[in-house]
Amino acid sequence: MPKNSDNRPTVANVVIDSLVANGIDQLYCLPGYQNDEFFDALYDKQDKLTPIHARHEQGAVYMALGAALATGRPQVASVVPGPGFLNGSAALATAYSLYAPVLALVGQIPSDQIGKSLGALHEVPGQLEMLGSLTKQASRITGGNNAGSLMRSAIRAVNSGLPRPVGLEVPMDVWTSRCEGMPETLTQEPQKTPLPDADKIDQAVQILKNAASPMIVVGCGAQDSSKDVTLLAETLSAPVLSMRTGHGVVSSRHPLSIRTLEGYALWPDCDVVLALGTRLQTQQMLWGMDDDLKIIHADINEEELGRINAPDVALHGDVATIVPALTAGLEGKETQKQDWLERVTATKERVTAGYRKEFGPQLAWLDAIRDELPDDGIFVEDLTQVGYVSRFALPVYHPRTCLTPGYQGTLGWGLGTGLGAAHARRDVPVVAIMGDGGAMFSIGELATAVHHNIPLIVVVFNDNAYGNVRGFQNDQYNGRTIATDLTSPDFAALAQSCGVKGQTAATPSELRKCLRSAFASDGPSLIEVPVGTFPSPWKHFLVPKVRGAA
Repeated sequence: MPKNSDNRPTVANVVIDSLVANGIDQLYCLPGYQNDEFFDALYDKQDKLTPIHARHEQGAVYMALGAALATGRPQVASVVPGPGFLNGSAALATAYSLYAPVLALVGQIPSDQIGKSLGALHEVPGQLEMLGSLTKQASRITGGNNAGSLMRSAIRAVNSGLPRPVGLEVPMDVWTSRCEGMPETLTQEPQKTPLPDADKIDQAVQILKNAASPMIVVGCGAQDSSKDVTLLAETLSAPVLSMRTGHGVVSSRHPLSIRTLEGYALWPDCDVVLALGTRLQTQQMLWGMDDDLKIIHADINEEELGRINAPDVALHGDVATIVPALTAGLEGKETQKQDWLERVTATKERVTAGYRKEFGPQLAWLDAIRDELPDDGIFVEDLTQVGYVSRFALPVYHPRTCLTPGYQGTLGWGLGTGLGAAHARRDVPVVAIMGDGGAMFSIGELATAVHHNIPLIVVVFNDNAYGNVRGFQNDQYNGRTIATDLTSPDFAALAQSCGVKGQTAATPSELRKCLRSAFASDGPSLIEVPVGTFPSPWKHFLVPKVRGAA
């Protein structure tokens, strides 16, 4: 409530009430001086907008990201300016790369000091410009005259179209400014997404109808279209390839579900590729293209269409609209491509047998996790040797149940992201795997897990090294390892000192028992797994072209 007889709402009131009116009920945050007035206004509204405070700004923004990825719904993070914003910027960059709807509320120094380099507390030059580079829209509330309109615009943007982060900056003196001309309702309806061009749908249907060996490639833009994509795949007799962010769109139990290694093996024989909500970067730039391969590219981000190569058909729109339109166009034209289906099946069997033999050490741990984690449980992959193999070997059965940092590859993201996923999806278990190097980036967030009783299970594979870097140094630089050995703590004991259930598993069977015990607990758990050197999977990611010029 306003602090004096002036009944006009403050900017802080308008921000809070707008979030609540649009379905936001959690605020992942770390409070501080420039945002004190905002949190004072929040004090009386915690029953509607609950603050979930972290131990580091990076953790707060990663939590918002994890909650957004696990639910598909917008989430909000609040941090102070300068070092607070910069601490959270890695998480915001990851949200940008993953097309995640995160609204970043960033404080700012006093309005009359912005851009003057006076040495104000937490001042950094060009903060709004930096925020703009990590979001699809960034703006600054300058007073009560534009607070309502900018808040409405931010809410509409984070709910509409391309699902990327949105930034809103508020100087510390503006929080208490009074607002004029507020609308009767603060609720914002999302903007309508563009409908795909009907003629281009027809062109795509004609190409797909004539395809002998089609493949579908899915990314994060297809996560909410699982049933429709599966139906289209069955209609086309087309395998569905997921690389990282597309896992779970088609269940790994489906015979048409394939992953990176199978996709690479089948790539030379495809004649048509339908890309759904993916950049198709790996396939076009690493695997290769030629004149015999037709590309149909569908994406809500028009800038992605033709960014690498001009597709034969570019479909701008929501995958959720495009896929049913394609399926409807193909109705009555289904053909069983028996030779292609047999090739897909044989390739899957051959490739699976090969990687299960080659990566037995990693798979022993992954099998233990997958067998104990329910089908709808969420798996969070940090950058670790077990995590890399999970990208092509961990079965995923439902959308939004496998979270990866995508092309940003942000080491250490797993703990904060896992906390956000576990907080937002308390109805399912969440397991985050990390290496000892990445775990120490944000180990303080174990205290956050305890404070808010977030039932995340963290599995730390400890080889006392930045194992991936050390592996490259061994393999490519004649064993000249440098700056990669680590002195790591007793993670189980450290967890226990924070109030987290700490366990150690020396074998996969012990990991299974520890996971069962953790699932039975109603709070956070950490399981430390001492490991040695693993076989490197990188030759399967950094591969030569198999189409076009080598």
